Amino acid sequence: MSFISRITLGQYIPADSFLHALDPRCKILMTLLAMTGIFASGTLPALVLWGLMLPAAIYMSKVPVGAVLRSAKPVLILIIFTSLLHLFWTPGAEIFRLAFLSVTEEGCVMALRMGLRLLYLVLYAGLLTLTTSPSELSDGLEAIMGPFRRFGLPSHEIAMMMTIALRFIPTLFEETERIIKSQMSRGADFESGGLVKRARAYIPVLIPLFVLVFQRAETLASAMESRCYRGGKGRVRMYPLKWGCAENTAVMIFVIFIVTVIIIDRMSM
Repeated sequence: MSFISRITLGQYIPADSFLHALDPRCKILMTLLAMTGIFASGTLPALVLWGLMLPAAIYMSKVPVGAVLRSAKPVLILIIFTSLLHLFWTPGAEIFRLAFLSVTEEGCVMALRMGLRLLYLVLYAGLLTLTTSPSELSDGLEAIMGPFRRFGLPSHEIAMMMTIALRFIPTLFEETERIIKSQMSRGADFESGGLVKRARAYIPVLIPLFVLVFQRAETLASAMESRCYRGGKGRVRMYPLKWGCAENTAVMIFVIFIVTVIIIDRMSM
């Protein structure tokens, strides 16, 4: 059960660092650029460069390395499963065969490439939430989507929903751990038996969890209504967003890095 308590996805760790001080729009923009660049990188040298960039970003964030790595735990099984699919089902020069499964040279490269891509995506996104508070994230998303408001996009409502969803991820993990512990104190067994038995054992966990989720949603809605919340219309901010020299420098350095990665990626093909 300690696995759940160590998950840091969606959490914010306050610190006095360069990344924490950056405008949230700048961090969201760099994260989107990083995700696009990682997906566009088709060679291992380019992916290695993205991997080398990650420790530098973690150092500038002053966030514990373990907290960043733990943000990838919820999707670790998905990463392994995707890598195995590419390892065994990619045609090419066969290295060895295991029953009806064959491992090829191209499969090994594809498995490593896909595994690194997914891992980097999660870690860079985790670094964004670890260095940006939910209110800053909401303000940044709303500001980025603001120009689309003239086309009818409810930017404030979308930003608010995304922020609430991210904010409640750690809370849901805490509630899940609490329910599991209470069920274990009543004699529930989640460790023994086959896959079907373990899945059935989690039904008494899911039902109260869904009830708690709906109760929290109702409580949150009542609290927002009692404070006369009416969406983003006419809303003013106590701390308006500021885009300054630090943001320009960070984006410029990041763009130079991405161009370097693209050049190395093309030369390695």
